[in-house]
Amino acid sequence: MDDVLISQLPTPLLRSALRALVSQGSAAQRTFVEHVRARLRESTPTFPPANDLFKDQASSAAYLSSTRCLFSSKMVQDSLPYLAHFLQCIPEAKIRWNNNDALELTLEKACGDIVQAVQALKESRPEPTADLENLLIRLRSALIVCQSYCYSNNLSYPFTRSLLQLEDVLAFLYPSAPFKHLNGAIDPRIDVSVDSSVAAKLEYFQLGPAKVPRLFNGLWQMSSPAWGSASSAKQNAALCELVRRGLLATDMADHYGDAELMYGSFRNRLPEEVGKTVFAGTKWCVFRPLDGPVTTDFVLAAVKERSRRLGGRVELLQFHWFDYNEKEYLIILEKLVGLTKSHPHLVSAIGLCNFDAEHTQEACEYLIAKTSNVGIVSNQVQYSLIDSRPKIKMASVCKKYGIQLLTYGSFCGGFLSEKWLGVKSPDVYSEAVALTPSQRKYFDMIMTWGSWSDLQRLLRTLKSIADAHGVELTNVAIRWVLDKPEVGAVIVGTRLGVSSNADSNLKVFSFKLTPEDTARIEAVALGAHLQGLYDKIGDCGHEYRH
Repeated sequence: MDDVLISQLPTPLLRSALRALVSQGSAAQRTFVEHVRARLRESTPTFPPANDLFKDQASSAAYLSSTRCLFSSKMVQDSLPYLAHFLQCIPEAKIRWNNNDALELTLEKACGDIVQAVQALKESRPEPTADLENLLIRLRSALIVCQSYCYSNNLSYPFTRSLLQLEDVLAFLYPSAPFKHLNGAIDPRIDVSVDSSVAAKLEYFQLGPAKVPRLFNGLWQMSSPAWGSASSAKQNAALCELVRRGLLATDMADHYGDAELMYGSFRNRLPEEVGKTVFAGTKWCVFRPLDGPVTTDFVLAAVKERSRRLGGRVELLQFHWFDYNEKEYLIILEKLVGLTKSHPHLVSAIGLCNFDAEHTQEACEYLIAKTSNVGIVSNQVQYSLIDSRPKIKMASVCKKYGIQLLTYGSFCGGFLSEKWLGVKSPDVYSEAVALTPSQRKYFDMIMTWGSWSDLQRLLRTLKSIADAHGVELTNVAIRWVLDKPEVGAVIVGTRLGVSSNADSNLKVFSFKLTPEDTARIEAVALGAHLQGLYDKIGDCGHEYRH
């Protein structure tokens, strides 16, 4: 009967069921991907002529969809000729587009596809073969020809991000390749200044040698096209608006797509007086055992790689480690802290990412014994009214060693907003609801913390307090996190060029919670909910180490 059921299910319900199955674990996910790869190899996509590819919106969308299937199923190198063909067809078909019309948005999505495909290639750590080099150079040539076509026809060039990402992987895999990098001269200088009247209303804190706002711009959304894609020009315009509002600190990572490259390109085109004030925090995330011993040169190379991608100094390098039983991370941290003194032009301060309280303390004690100083300035962890695990152990460790928390997930994937007040529990795998994988993760966290009814009770409480202060429900949720003494800043996910909530987020600095407000919130959110969550999941970051 299973076969009958599968054959009769509507496509949206079938996809929902498949997402649910794949979420059950790595074995199910592996079976799914291997099956897809086998079928794709049996029937590879075609290379349609340029006029057929762009004869209508449906044709180009179908072509890009089939190409996404290739690189999303780990057939990255197979996808590169298809991406190059798409680019080559643009001048061949002599297509034209206007600002924000359907065709330009399609091309921006294609740019995002190239960025994600190249990122997947980087993360697969391929052998730098001659065949791969030829594929990448062909793709680069197609990008440059397309760029010339756009400039000569007074069209926007939607593929700046792709070119930066491609040249980065070529420079990394083939450092002696005989071609001139163009990434230093793609865009002109950016004219922007900080609105001092707005910046004066922000709250600030000391993070290592820098004084920074208590709201960080988070670029996690650049790690996946599920959040939407935008051109480099639109992303730069969005970053300019954040800078004007005094939101000068930005958090990213080495695996957030092209985030480091995009931000580095933006930062290095700012006026000098503004460029000196922006703050770039990125990460060195180690997800697997090291290939060799930890040496100073090894650690320095990792720092230089992130500095190169950012086009300058890393103000905060946050370190993530995959397995606490492998103690090399202590040696790495010692060497990283040392580099802030010996190479301050490369890195200014060192933080942790998703460390629990026990191993944050272990790292601090190790560094004190080795260097006479803590050396670590921050730890980035999830912290919200739903997931307040840092209150149990991490807060006291922060106080003891002078560490500030940089918090993510404080909006709980958007579930701590008025959008979900009075709404029934969603089918998280439904296409109609259109939740991203990240939002499904936060939904699971809510269900571990309590129930959908419990969330509704919390949202009603937050809404009541927000109305009393004349602000938004989300502002109250973030204000509660900021009021915790262990918290330095909240990282706010930023969908650059897709949507903006900057003005709304700034309202968090316009009011204070009263003791009565805080007591009402915590009566609903904490107590048995907090302890139950901690007992089920463990301390901060444990969900990333199972």
